[in-house]
Amino acid sequence: MGHHNIQYAGDATSNNGAWSPPTSRANFCEEDYIVSFYLAEFINSLTNIAYIYFAFCAMYPSGPSIRLSSPKVDFMSLSLLILGIGSFLFHATLRQTLEFADEFSMLGLTWSMLQAGLTTRQPRARARLITVTLAVAYLSFSTFYLWSAKIIYQVFAFTGALLGVLFRSQYVFHFARPSLPEAKRRDWNRRTWKALGVCVFGYLLWTIDLEHCAELRAVRARVGLPWAWLFEFHGWWHILTAVGASQAMEVAREVRREVEKEERGVDKSK
Repeated sequence: MGHHNIQYAGDATSNNGAWSPPTSRANFCEEDYIVSFYLAEFINSLTNIAYIYFAFCAMYPSGPSIRLSSPKVDFMSLSLLILGIGSFLFHATLRQTLEFADEFSMLGLTWSMLQAGLTTRQPRARARLITVTLAVAYLSFSTFYLWSAKIIYQVFAFTGALLGVLFRSQYVFHFARPSLPEAKRRDWNRRTWKALGVCVFGYLLWTIDLEHCAELRAVRARVGLPWAWLFEFHGWWHILTAVGASQAMEVAREVRREVEKEERGVDKSK
């Protein structure tokens, strides 16, 4: 059985919380309402702050000195913020409606990264067409997913979109003409693979959290709080994917700025 089908419902305290009983299809290894009456999965909820933190880092790159009324918002930073909020609400409540919000937020994250990659070095008209086409494709899939409600489809879509992001980045770094500056291209490629490695490691921890839940719960009981929180591996998935996604997004922004600088140079030479 694939780990996307595993769930750990029926904890002793699962009916003692503010949002009880859980109605979501997914229920992770963290024991429900074991810490807080208001947060069904305490660590799985709070670790979503990582997404929100990196979203604000992108929106306010100059730090707190910049006026809060003028954030630099793009699709990628916005998707990271929405994912943090959606995933927090889902893990805090374990309600099925908010589970869909979490899953669609994950797809929105991949959409924003795919849109950034596919529109790089494209004429404006083609970039708009790509953006609209991706939006239609994602909305169509979302409608289908709501109808089917099978998590495996979301897993395939999420993985497929991430592979699309990776393949597009490799094309831009190695095959697109004219070539990007060699030193920057090597740095961007290294950072892209590093970001992917961070996300893959997070996914490995998520898998361990599901496949070896009984062993992890035994370890948590033995070490006690607060050290037990270190073994809530789904929470590490949130933190590591926030780090990896934010790194990949920053590379995409730098590539876009380089292309824009390149295009301005071409215009001046005419």
